[in-house]
Amino acid sequence: MARWVRVVSVSMQGQGSKERNLEIAMRLLEQASWDKPDLVCLPETFTGLGLGGERWFETAETLDGETVKRLRDYARKHRCYVVCPMVLRDGNKTVNAAVLIDRNGNVVGYYAKMFPTINELQLGIVPGTDAPAFETDFGRIGFAICFDLNFHEVAQSLKANKAEMVCFVSMYPGGKQVQVWALEYGFWMVTAIASPQSVVVNPIGRIVATAQPQYQPLVSCRINLDCVVAHLDYNYEKLPELKKRYGADAEVEIAQPEGRFLLTCNRTDMSVWDWVREFGLETIDDYFARARRERAKVLAGTSAEEDGGTKGQRTTGQQAR
Repeated sequence: MARWVRVVSVSMQGQGSKERNLEIAMRLLEQASWDKPDLVCLPETFTGLGLGGERWFETAETLDGETVKRLRDYARKHRCYVVCPMVLRDGNKTVNAAVLIDRNGNVVGYYAKMFPTINELQLGIVPGTDAPAFETDFGRIGFAICFDLNFHEVAQSLKANKAEMVCFVSMYPGGKQVQVWALEYGFWMVTAIASPQSVVVNPIGRIVATAQPQYQPLVSCRINLDCVVAHLDYNYEKLPELKKRYGADAEVEIAQPEGRFLLTCNRTDMSVWDWVREFGLETIDDYFARARRERAKVLAGTSAEEDGGTKGQRTTGQQAR
């Protein structure tokens, strides 16, 4: 069934102090509430923006600190999920984290940046070791933070943990790297950048919403997570009948240069996965897995033939001796 999600991404820049940063963030969050979002996302360590070095590290708080408390109150008041990126002190370690707060104001959990910068490591930030996907009432979401975008280990961990949407909170925009992650791994990518360059990218790598520098620091976008990416091979000839039967309820967005398409279900009485079964569609992950299996079979057969030939040669050689 259609799983519509209103996401709002907040762009903001440093204001000279932790207190001022939090004040500006709360003002922008109030503006975000006008769109009645399901999820609001702030940029990387937003209370430490513009402070640099030691002052940035000193903005660290625990999960029961003032920053999380204020965002929990906001989430409860507006009945939305909130992504709270912060320098987090958890026991005897300090991490660069993205904390997820649910609609009731409860902390669901947090992601610790797997690849802090060298400077962060030198300041005392401890790297995370996994990129979990958290269950929400609309789907599974995960996180990546700034420098993480350069390391496919993070994306692969998110994929293994079945993330459908990835919130990328960052100091730098990422540019085409964000689109590559979406295209390569099939994520919806929602970015919250410490400058008005935030975007929303769909699972075939296309930007569907963007912030407007100097005019609009918020990106508000309604997306449907009931979708699937498939390759055009073995599937394309089935699409006309699907469209004939389901019309505008079945959105098909083709990315011809990449040889794939995004199929989205807008119905409330069935899911895109019902169509996958009904029409025998093969998802892109299943297609590539099948291609790997077929390749392995051929290699195994070739290897067996080569082994047989080698054994024969050895026998001949032994006989000759």
